[in-house]
Amino acid sequence: MNDISKRVWYAVAMALVVGLVWAAAPVSPASAAAEVVHGVTIEIDGEPKALNEPARMREGRLFVPVARVAEMFEVKALSWNAAHQETTIVNTAGDTIVLGDGVPVVYFNDERYRMDTAPFVAGGRMYVPLRHVAELLHASVHWDAEQLRAIFTVQQPVVVEEGFDLREISVQYGSSSAQLLMRNGLQTAEQVKVGTELLVVVPSIFDHKAEPYTEADFNLLAKITQVESGYESYEGQLAVANVILNRVKHADFPDTVRDVIYSGRQFPPAHNGKLDRSVPNASVKRAVKDALNGKNNVGQAVYFYNPRVTRGSFWSGLQTVATIGNHRFAK
Repeated sequence: MNDISKRVWYAVAMALVVGLVWAAAPVSPASAAAEVVHGVTIEIDGEPKALNEPARMREGRLFVPVARVAEMFEVKALSWNAAHQETTIVNTAGDTIVLGDGVPVVYFNDERYRMDTAPFVAGGRMYVPLRHVAELLHASVHWDAEQLRAIFTVQQPVVVEEGFDLREISVQYGSSSAQLLMRNGLQTAEQVKVGTELLVVVPSIFDHKAEPYTEADFNLLAKITQVESGYESYEGQLAVANVILNRVKHADFPDTVRDVIYSGRQFPPAHNGKLDRSVPNASVKRAVKDALNGKNNVGQAVYFYNPRVTRGSFWSGLQTVATIGNHRFAK
């Protein structure tokens, strides 16, 4: 297959991914406040590209359809998981990036980092802040607000030479030696030798590693979420999981997932055997994973109850945050 044929096949394959598969993606609630911006153009290394889809502005920041821009960069792989509402990109440097709808934590080569704002889905497309898109695709970007033009410059790997070592490279590209080592999966400066190729765009997310969680926490949180809301929608399951995580952070409750679930009488299944027999379904597992990765649809709520079953002055005195399905969420 010649180069032209390869490019044609690549374009067709990417169009199928971003155009057909994503068409079934629902609209994210987070997109409601995002203003549609028409007429945005893209330039990569001086070459104009057709965006063909609107950008969106939210809280003064420009969000672009990440799959469409990734396609322009001719990434190695691009896919959409409808069940999990996740985009996976393998960029030209071989990094694997996983982005979730409304989830501030991004997986970068299986490491978890927290973005300063979450991606969202609107019009069947996932939107990510312009600067984050550039960094994840190993490029820099300049936003020309007057011309509505995003100007990307792809940064090729830099080769270490005599007199142009790790320290000099880090100074030239505005990072530290430690950051460059981390970006390239290296442990010590001694691993950097003449001829070594270094990736020099260090994503800003690298400064914000996500708070870790254990498999035991995930499994226990999934079990109790299944018992309490397995019959509810994904949104209801996400809300229940977040109530428990909010309690972990709240001064009036225990500070571990296990202790929150087993203390007091809020969760009877933890004491009557139902929790032990619980088998979380796929929707619950997704909701719990998303909650642990920072997606929260009930703010600081630390209680939930079914108002048709649970009544009394205590419950009526709480401030309702949301009502989802059969449950009311409050603080």
